[in-house]
Formats: sequence, C-alpha cells, structure tokens
Amino acid sequence: MTKVTAQLSVSLDGFYAGPRHTGDGDWMESAEAAGFFRVTRWATDAMAWRERQGFGGGVHDTNSEIIAETFEAAGAYVMGRRMADGGEVPWGDEPPFRAPVFVVTHRPRETLVRGGGTSFTYVTDGVASAVEQARAAAGGRNVAIAGGGSLVRQVLAAGLLDELELHIVPVVLGTGLRLLDADLGLADKEGIELTPTRVVHDPAVTHIRYTVTGRAPLLLDDRGSSGTPTKTLP
Repeated sequence: MTKVTAQLSVSLDGFYAGPRHTGDGDWMESAEAAGFFRVTRWATDAMAWRERQGFGGGVHDTNSEIIAETFEAAGAYVMGRRMADGGEVPWGDEPPFRAPVFVVTHRPRETLVRGGGTSFTYVTDGVASAVEQARAAAGGRNVAIAGGGSLVRQVLAAGLLDELELHIVPVVLGTGLRLLDADLGLADKEGIELTPTRVVHDPAVTHIRYTVTGRAPLLLDDRGSSGTPTKTLP
C-alpha cells in the first residue's frame, strides 16, 4: 500500500539548515548552507547517495543501506519550489529521483522532463493535490516528501503524512531552519502523536522512523496522584 513518507536530517536541537539565506551572495558560502551540509554529511559520505548523484567513492555501511532503501521505496516525490529551483542546475540532465516529481508552487510552469525517468510537474492548487497526483503516479510504491522542511510541516499539518524518519546528527546548531516549528496549526492543548517503529544507531547519526498517529488532545496526566493528600516532608 502506498504510504506518504518524509525523511530529513536534523541537528540535536531540531534544525535542518542554518539561518535562511536571503541575500544576493553565494548560497554555498551562507550560514544556511553550512548548517545543511553539517547535518547531511553522513549522507554525502554514503556510497548509495554518491552513486545516485553520479559520483564515485563513498562508504558502503548501514547509512548507505538506509539511503538505498529510501530511494527504492519511492515511486514518486513531492517537493517545494525553492528546492526544485535550487537543484535544477546541480542535478543536471539526469536527476537522482528517477521517478515523477510534483512541485508545490504558486508559479505555473510547463512539466520539465529529464533523463532517467525523472519529470517535474508544477502543481499550483495546493499540497493535497500534489500528494494525490503523486499517489496516482507512484505505482504502488511510496510518495516521498522530499522537502524542504516547510513543505514537510505543511503535509504533516494537513494530516497527509503516514511516516516520518528523522536522521538525528549529534551536533547543536543553536539557530537556523527548524523542522518542527510553530506553523503546524496546533491548538493550545493539542499535539501530533507518533509511534517509533525503528531505531538504527551509528556514531555519525541516529535514524528514528515514526508512524504518524495524528492529532490528539493533550490531557492532564494525574497518574501519579493517589487521590489522597500528599504527605509534606518536614
């Protein structure tokens, strides 16, 4: 059965990149890029990631196997326009997706067809429409929300995400682009519940996969109360 999944590398304090780059300078020299490349270092060292990018070398280890598994499971992708525009040139004529990609945007554009089975369809009528189109194109495999983090939050907030995998890197960035931020649309006494289904540890990164259970009220937990007054110590 097709699942809608997302996976993202984050720092210990929950950032997937440094502070957003808004200037005219080179993004590669920005604080945003510095944070991003730190939390994704484990992936760029992996053989499976490098092979998909057309690079040689890399390490064949558990991290590489997890990346290969993620690519294999995806039958279609959904991503934001900022990510699509930023990757268009670096990805070249044969992007690493090898599947249909649906780009959430407010700016129409003709479908962009690339080699290796990748195409970019620009969806202007919202996240839900992009996910539905990706489901139809996935051929029974998963729909992978490729990012960025803002798009992952939109899909999570809309109740469309079935599975979230976090690759938690042992570094504290202190500030930057936070994955789980205040724009999830949660009420004051409401949360989104998740159930861990897999934990894989490596010195460079801990991979935790969650099933997204959904929104639930936050209830007073009085299980520590016995119903009788608590004895006050002298």
